[in-house]
Amino acid sequence: MSALITADLVRLDVAPAGDKFAVIGQMADLIASTGRAERDGLEAGLVAREESFATGMPGGFAIPHCRTEAVHEAGLGLLRLSEPVDFGSADGPADLVIGISAPAGTDDQHLKLLAQLSRALIRPEFLAALRAAETQEEAARLVMEVLDPVEIGLAPDAGSEDGADSTVDSAAVAPVAAEEGEPVLLAITSCPTGIAHTYMAAESLENAAKDKGVELHVETQGSGGITPFTEEQIARATALIVAADVNISGRERFAGKPIVEHPVKRAISHGPQMIDEAVAASSDPSARRVPSGGAAKQEGDSSSEAKQSWPKRIQAAVMTGVSYMIPFVAAGGLMLAIGFLLAGFDVAFVAQDVATTYSLGNLPGQLEYEGAAGTMLTERSGLLLYLGSVMFTVGNLGMGFLVAALSGYIAYGLAGRPGIAPGFIGGAVSVLVGAGFLGGLVTGLLAGLIALWLTTFNPPRWLAGLMPVVIIPLVTSTVVGGAMLLFLGRPLAWLMTTLQDGLTGMSGSSAILLGVILGLMMCFDLGGPVNKAAYLFATAGLSQGTEASFQIMATVMAAGMVPPLAMALSTAVARRLYSPVERENGATAWLLGAAFISEGAIPFAAGDPLRVIPSMMAGGAVTGALTMAFSVGSQAPHGGIFVFFAISPVWGFILAIVVGTLISATLVTLLKAQHRRSLAAA
Repeated sequence: MSALITADLVRLDVAPAGDKFAVIGQMADLIASTGRAERDGLEAGLVAREESFATGMPGGFAIPHCRTEAVHEAGLGLLRLSEPVDFGSADGPADLVIGISAPAGTDDQHLKLLAQLSRALIRPEFLAALRAAETQEEAARLVMEVLDPVEIGLAPDAGSEDGADSTVDSAAVAPVAAEEGEPVLLAITSCPTGIAHTYMAAESLENAAKDKGVELHVETQGSGGITPFTEEQIARATALIVAADVNISGRERFAGKPIVEHPVKRAISHGPQMIDEAVAASSDPSARRVPSGGAAKQEGDSSSEAKQSWPKRIQAAVMTGVSYMIPFVAAGGLMLAIGFLLAGFDVAFVAQDVATTYSLGNLPGQLEYEGAAGTMLTERSGLLLYLGSVMFTVGNLGMGFLVAALSGYIAYGLAGRPGIAPGFIGGAVSVLVGAGFLGGLVTGLLAGLIALWLTTFNPPRWLAGLMPVVIIPLVTSTVVGGAMLLFLGRPLAWLMTTLQDGLTGMSGSSAILLGVILGLMMCFDLGGPVNKAAYLFATAGLSQGTEASFQIMATVMAAGMVPPLAMALSTAVARRLYSPVERENGATAWLLGAAFISEGAIPFAAGDPLRVIPSMMAGGAVTGALTMAFSVGSQAPHGGIFVFFAISPVWGFILAIVVGTLISATLVTLLKAQHRRSLAAA
């Protein structure tokens, strides 16, 4: 393994080219100049990371970092700036910028070396040495000295003759041993990429605990692997610290333990305070504790997720339910479409009987069924009818899970694992009474809120283990199922039937208006709650198998394809209006749009919402109207142009998309050009 940093990856006293994104561009230039990465792809990864989470740290340094396919070989770049630049740290700008670039398939050894560097950056003496380095070679040597290949098995143990500091990874140092009755703390650290902040937070907490004489054990849930706490450590622990910006795994291990929870950056900048908070929680009977369900969070949680308002938490839970439901829709819906393709449209009347009665050795002939015009014969027979019936039957069973999956995972989004069973059961009851996906939304929210409330109880230790797997599911399922059958089911079923009949019964000009509305919804937030509401309405109607439901599905899919295709076209014909990163995203958006992945336009909308979103909505509305006007129907719920066999007439589908794409691309290009001219004039 070559050195992660060499003299040609260091630049000292560099004049910054502008703001932090300009400096990130300089970092990408530096690393790419050594052949370790493709410049534009690396810059895109570093910028995306910076936009989601500022990398400025207390101490006057920044660590822009990413893992991406654009990196061929892991490397560290070091820029010592002649003038500090703001990287989002609360205590001021940064004059040291250390870029970490890792390949998408980085092995554990590289990640462990990067973890060692992250821990070293917490130490003031290390930062001071980098600021005092007189040559590029000296700066590179200082960094390499805190990386210990021996410890992770990359080099033979030579007694640290090369000057490596074998004690830099403080995870290897035995923690302070607590006396009887003293607090014993556990800490879990985790950041979105698991490369830098995870280990810096661990180092900060360990140093603070050592200074205060407190026994602390840390579990870093990062990309370098996880070494979980032992059962003995968990049993002895008097409190848990969680410093994370993502969901941590194994929270249920600590049921009943006092918990202090903050974003990962607070552990880096305020490690001693977090240790004090955890010590205080150890002896406080009223301290917040890990719920019996483990994964659920309580109101009053200081983490960023827990600070969300209830509307935000409910919205996030609904989005969780929709995202987990989509695989059922995709698999089941496509199998239905293939069944229709093989056996004809009348397979729906005979599929179950054919699939369970006949076999490959006993193929069916043309079969009678009761259709709209009386007794009729199936269009096809033999192998095609049999295989089509099998595919249709399996797909129909898959589609039957839609409401249950939606309800179950909404409950999971609110309450964690204790909410899954009550949510699924509530969804099944919703199907039974005819309340459909509207009932599934209600049962999912109801099950999640009840299960979440039950997780706030602090039962005796002997009962705590039964709460998430027996008691909470039993009580919640009883309440939710009973409420649906006794009170809520019939009103929801009536409302669902009225809504479906009203929308699917639209024809002529009202159908075109429906197409406009669905097109606007699909392009408003590009995969957000409004987009998902339109998509959910379309997929829920597919199981009816009517022409109206197929047309709604085609309208939603066509309109959802417009935004990424329009942005791809605009970046291709007006390249000067877009940055290199945006042009790269535009090239990717061609495929995303063709496959009906509206999220391909999100990077553009996030960077320029005032010009992008209205343009996309205009094109989406036209596409929706044309799709309805051409009476285009889709039996497939996803796949875009790649499921052309399930779309009819396919020419109308393609024409509607092309027209909408041209409109959106033209509008966004004109608006961006006008904005650039106004900036130049100013």
